[in-house]
Parts: sequence; structure tokens; C-alpha cells
Amino acid sequence: MTRYLSRRLLQVIPTLLGMSVLIFALVRLLPGDVSNTLSGGDAGASAERQQAMLNELGLADPLPVQYWNFLTGFFTGDLGKSFLSGQPVSDTLLRALPITLEITLLATVFAVVVGVPLGVISAVRRNSVLDLITRLGGLIGLSMPNFWIALIALLITSSLFFWVPSVTWIPIWQDPLGNLAQMAIPSFAVSLYLLAAVMRMTRTSVLDVLREDYVRTARAKGAPLLQVITRHAVRNALIPVITLVGAQVGNLMGGATVIEVIFGLPGVGNTLVQATYNRDYPVVQVTAVFLATVFVVLNLVVDLVYGILDPRIERR
Repeated sequence: MTRYLSRRLLQVIPTLLGMSVLIFALVRLLPGDVSNTLSGGDAGASAERQQAMLNELGLADPLPVQYWNFLTGFFTGDLGKSFLSGQPVSDTLLRALPITLEITLLATVFAVVVGVPLGVISAVRRNSVLDLITRLGGLIGLSMPNFWIALIALLITSSLFFWVPSVTWIPIWQDPLGNLAQMAIPSFAVSLYLLAAVMRMTRTSVLDVLREDYVRTARAKGAPLLQVITRHAVRNALIPVITLVGAQVGNLMGGATVIEVIFGLPGVGNTLVQATYNRDYPVVQVTAVFLATVFVVLNLVVDLVYGILDPRIERR
């Protein structure tokens, strides 16, 4: 396992470096002049004043120098300061991160807790009415965008129950019930696609495992169906499901962007949108690199879990 982990870590390092270069370049290609934004859109601002702004912010340096400063900031802990607020980018990210993490965690837990049992039941009761309903629901869940689900959920709760979530974020450590009530609809909207995907993947995997010889042998020896499913089928069927969940958690964090904007939640996605609009380069760069790192780390974790569930993978 140690050798397997070392090999995977060596692959992660160039991947992260390549993504940092790509993100740095794409940020610099954003249309518009950051000095114009900082001057409040004052078209009459003198060229000397705009140049002074660029010098002060380090944007007048050659691009290789700017990238080197950006890269070394990660190793020294200096992520830079926001062009607009002047606050450290790390503080901005730390304030936004708990909101996005909570939405992602709640959505993932809901999708797995509901999707895996539904997939198993659908596979065991193949071609039954319950299976057909579950498959139809999964198809609908895959087809509907999360922002549309959020808007419909808001419309239903406001028109039928005369209730809408608070527009001001409520920290969970201050009011747990109020926080969960506020996060319920956003988390549900984000989770529905993953729930449908997990259900369909679980169903397919369980059906494949149930056809294996060792499952038929266990059933022939008189083992109860529930025992065969829980001890033999589900464990092996969960390997592709874990891959799906690990890959989609990063997508959930990115997909939460629209949901955060709809509900006015100051999460990472909303922060990235506002920073991009204002050409706040340090915030955009750090936030984008953080999200990209989440994708890479989650893929690494999935690979390690693979090695635990199936030791044969380590030797490949």
C-alpha cells in the first residue's frame, strides 16, 4: 500500500502544477481591465493612475514573475490579498468554505443513504413495479438541472407552506435547526443528480454481482438472500459506486455555485462568481486552484479505497 500510495502521489504533483499554470493563464485572459474595475469604471482615470494601481498590485511584473509569486505563496502561506476588499484571500476562502462543504456533505450523505438502498432493492426486485418506478425516477433525476429543482422547490414551499429559507446565512454552531432548515432545499437540489446516478450504478453493479458464481454457490448452500446481498453482493458492487461518488463530490462543489447564487449563500462558488465579475485575480486563482485540488485529492482517495476493497488493484 505504501508503494502504491507513493506512486499515486508522484502523479498528483505534476497534475496540480499543470492545473495551476492553466488557471493562472485563463485568469489573465479574462476580458476587461482590472485597473478600470478598481477605479470604479471611471473612464477618465489617467493612464498614470491606472499604471500606479497595476504596479501596486504586482500586475505590471512579467507573467513568469507573477506566476512564481503566485506559486510560492502557496508554500509560504501567503495567498495574497483581495484587490477589492484588501483582506487576505485565505480569510475570504475560510469564510466561504464551510457553507459549500456543508451543502456538499449533506447532498452526498442524502444521495448515498437513499440511492444505494434503492439501487439494491431495484436490482433484487428486477422488472417489478418498484423497479420500474425507481428507474423512471432515476431517469427524471438525471434529466433535471439542479437550479430548476431549486426554483420549483422554492415555489412549492412558498406557495403551499408560505415558507422560504432565510436569505442570511445561519451558521450551524449558532442555530443548528435554523441552519438545517436553510440548507435543506439547496442540499436536496444539489443531491438529486447524484442520488439518481448512485441508484442506477448500484442497481447495475448489484445485478452483475448477483450473476457471479460465488453468489450462486452461496445461495445453493442455503444462505439467506439478505445475507448473500449484504456480505457478498453489496461489498463488491460498491467499488464502481465509490468511484462515482468520489468523482461527483467535486462536481457537487462546482455545481453548488448556481445554487449558492440563487439562495444568496456566500459559499465558495458564489465567491468565485463575484470575484470573476470584479476581476479579483487573487481570489479567482486561489479559489479555482482549491476546487481543482479537491478533484485531484478525491480521485486519489478513491484509488486508495480501491486498493483496500480489492488488494489486486495495488499490484497492477
